[in-house]
Amino acid sequence: MHSRLPEPSAEERAHSDLLLQHVREHIAAHGPMPFSQFMGRCLYAPGLGYYSAGKTKFGEAGDFVTAPELGELFACCVANVVAPVLDMLGEQANFLELGGGSGAFAEVALKAFAAAGSLPHRYLILEPSADLRERQRERLAAALPAEINERVRWLDGPPDHGWRGVLFANEVIDALPTTRIAMKGGEVYEEYVALDGEGRLMRVDRPADALVAGAVRHVERDLGVEFADGYRSEILPQLPYWMQAVAGTLEAGMLLFVDYGYVRREFYQPERRDGTLMAHYRHHAHGDPLWLPGLNDLTASVDFTALAEAGNSASFGVAAYLPQAQFLIASGLQEAFGNAHARTDDEAVRYRLAQEVKRLTLPDRMGERFQAMLFARGLDMLPLPAELLASDQGERL
Repeated sequence: MHSRLPEPSAEERAHSDLLLQHVREHIAAHGPMPFSQFMGRCLYAPGLGYYSAGKTKFGEAGDFVTAPELGELFACCVANVVAPVLDMLGEQANFLELGGGSGAFAEVALKAFAAAGSLPHRYLILEPSADLRERQRERLAAALPAEINERVRWLDGPPDHGWRGVLFANEVIDALPTTRIAMKGGEVYEEYVALDGEGRLMRVDRPADALVAGAVRHVERDLGVEFADGYRSEILPQLPYWMQAVAGTLEAGMLLFVDYGYVRREFYQPERRDGTLMAHYRHHAHGDPLWLPGLNDLTASVDFTALAEAGNSASFGVAAYLPQAQFLIASGLQEAFGNAHARTDDEAVRYRLAQEVKRLTLPDRMGERFQAMLFARGLDMLPLPAELLASDQGERL
């Protein structure tokens, strides 16, 4: 499998070897580590993890392309939905973006908020990567007028005091370190990363602890079925605690999550016997998360039923759940495309706009694979577009 992947440079291999050394030392000292802990180190270990190091992640030069990297249309549509909520919440309302990526979303969204007269009091970016934070800072300083850019603040952690506004997260849940589970003899096992006799990484199964086993049994009860022996998948038993941590201090406002995934009964299909875990390296997807740790983006699809439950447990109500294509169309995609199309006579630019719409909305691209979920709390009413509310598929959860 690895032979079809692009060959990493000597520098990349050396970087991966450093992280691998740390993982080996930890396993040698403490024994096998849960896969979730291994994934967390691969993605977020300071200076070594995928998101913590200086390698380009986003766009054509990176390993994958997110919706904001395609162009301005996605961020314009999100801003269309969010602006009336910010207006209703008043002049102290803030906008919090979890994981700012390259800064592409923030750049377009802030310009759109300004054009609509709906700039938030503060545009907050919770970005754990110092490297990405610096790239975002440089991009926004160069692209935005000073009076807009001065509203941007970077956070080291979630707000620790009460606030009003909107929290937005695009492709964040899929990158939370996931627990891998396996069923054996009717019992729940958890996947760990260990060392073989030659010091190579390998995956082994151990009996799950009460938290993981309880989360799996909850899913089985909800589905009305028991997982078959040999079945493997992912689960996020920490998701309710994560939701409370990042959004618990929001006293009034909205949460908007966009990510790829399924409702629970589609996520845990019997035929999906090895889960949804994937590694991404230079626009190639593969299934070996142990290959060159630190150089790959590791992700798992989102169980949106679990996300809804986590929001409910944090006292948020699900306001809408729908595929990305319907969310964008209901949020003014046609108008955003028309405005961008009218601003240029360059046929190449117009062609790229048309391709952007296709990638965002076609069922076999992002249109159906990605879903949008909106939560609300502390609001008498939520000023969402009527077409968006009419497209709600919350009954599928």
